[in-house]
Amino acid sequence: MVQVGKEAPVFSAPAYHNGKFTNVSLDEYKGKWVLLCFYPGDFTFV
Repeated sequence: MVQVGKEAPVFSAPAYHNGKFTNVSLDEYKGKWVLLCFYPGDFTFV
């Protein structure tokens, strides 16, 4: 279970970066500060 103050689980997700779609993995940022922002309604027709 995800908890505040605990290490985030390893995952990969599609992303839009530098003008193109790509896949990013949390492993790529191990040891660095990361801010994760989720907008479930983005890119939908809702």
